[in-house]
Amino acid sequence: MAKLATADIVREDDDVDPARTSVRTMKHERHLPAPLAWARAQPWLARFTLANRLLLAMAFIPTGLVKATGQRFTTLPVENPVGFFFEAMYQTGPYWHFIGLSQIAASVLLLIPATATVGALLFLPIGLSIFLITYGVGFGGTVYITGGMLLSVVYLVCWDGDRIWAAGAGLIGRGTREPLLAQAHVVERAGWVLGGTAGILLFLATRGFFPNAMIRELLILGLAAAGTVVVGWILGAVRARRAVRG
Repeated sequence: MAKLATADIVREDDDVDPARTSVRTMKHERHLPAPLAWARAQPWLARFTLANRLLLAMAFIPTGLVKATGQRFTTLPVENPVGFFFEAMYQTGPYWHFIGLSQIAASVLLLIPATATVGALLFLPIGLSIFLITYGVGFGGTVYITGGMLLSVVYLVCWDGDRIWAAGAGLIGRGTREPLLAQAHVVERAGWVLGGTAGILLFLATRGFFPNAMIRELLILGLAAAGTVVVGWILGAVRARRAVRG
């Protein structure tokens, strides 16, 4: 862990020391948003970032091991709301282990410079859920600690905001592939839209978010949509065959 932390110190110092920064890094820094470029140029913020990573790892590796090895997180009795909650979580078994392994994985990724951004992103739902749990079950002053952890994670996500934005830009948008129904007949497309809408409304009705009286009509609409998809698929196949012959 000390080796990993040392590597992170070297990386952060390289980012902020102009005498040791590569030409590629300097070009990248010039394209950063002004607030992020200013933050990256502050040596004390680089060390603050490293401290946040280390503190989160220190906090979550031991508690993650507790869960991953199948141990209880607290000795509070089940009569206590907090004790009842954690006992219920403990009794889930595999899910309890999964939570612990997730916390350990996020911590390790956060300590490795090349994967620190992934670790911060993994910690975001972890930190948010823990904060909401401690707030919801009335964990006393612990909510301030978990709130601080959540703020720490948000800071780390913002610190690597340029990398996250670049990765997200590649995932969101049209991309280079054709849409799933690019060559489909318009009748088939209408069937998918109609069926998807009917299905969503049907399941909303089962939960009381849509009138139950409409369930029968929605079922009929869904069957009609399925038939429309089949008819549209056939029409599209016929059209494609004619285009090949023509």
